[in-house]
Amino acid sequence: MAAWLDALAAAERNAQAAVLVTVLTAKGSTPREAGAKMVVSIEGIAGTIGGGSLEHQCEAAARTMLADGADGIHTRDLPLGPALGQCCGGHVSVLFEIIRPPRLHVALFGAGHVGKALVKILADVPSRVMWIDSRPEVLPANLPANVVPLRTSQPAQAVEALPAGSVVIIMTHDHQLDFDITAAALRRGDLRAVGLIGSDTKRARFTGRLLRQGLSRAQIDRLICPIGLPGIEGKEPAVVAVSVAAQLLQLQSSQQTAAPAPSLQQLHRSCGDCVCPPVTQESR
Repeated sequence: MAAWLDALAAAERNAQAAVLVTVLTAKGSTPREAGAKMVVSIEGIAGTIGGGSLEHQCEAAARTMLADGADGIHTRDLPLGPALGQCCGGHVSVLFEIIRPPRLHVALFGAGHVGKALVKILADVPSRVMWIDSRPEVLPANLPANVVPLRTSQPAQAVEALPAGSVVIIMTHDHQLDFDITAAALRRGDLRAVGLIGSDTKRARFTGRLLRQGLSRAQIDRLICPIGLPGIEGKEPAVVAVSVAAQLLQLQSSQQTAAPAPSLQQLHRSCGDCVCPPVTQESR
């Protein structure tokens, strides 16, 4: 049992898809009893449902499901006769559970009040969160299972190693650090979105600086600032975090359904001022 459990844990840890194959029923003479399991992933097979042609064909079916982008659960009834190349003479039904990593991968820069509130929300959302801060004392020791902390003295350099398709959320304790991370993220063309906490004034100032650093208007136009859904009032950390989380889910939903992505104006908060308290270590 430990082998397939370890394989599932490794797939989750490495953000890899896998198929959990389970013998649902076993009638007559069969290689394994009901409840036997194996996991099929890019790493190979862990566990066994009895070996032989049954296991080989179930592995092939699982790999086809992974390659075809299938989701959900599937069942197959398999007589263990000459057609399957086994002479057991019994009959099994097999369950295929396709387990894919969450499509929402968030790189959250900043472990202040809003960052902590956002992590609490994302703990219950299908997502993977890399939580990055330069201050070792502010990242909590006990984190949700979907959150990986990264303590680094150079947060902007961490942008380069982020997986393609990540959503970058920037809300650090320092405006210069915000700028450095923003510039690094906008230079990458393979990130799903780049969001910055702040105000329209902050966006305007950053735009001028980014242009002077050589970024194009097209690159800068990808920046979502202020972040959060329009119409949600309040600057309390929990309120801002709910607004940002809702925006993340809206962005995720729009891409999953192939609907037109919301415009920058739709995605921006419509409050005239900064959505957070003054930028200090105490306020963030």
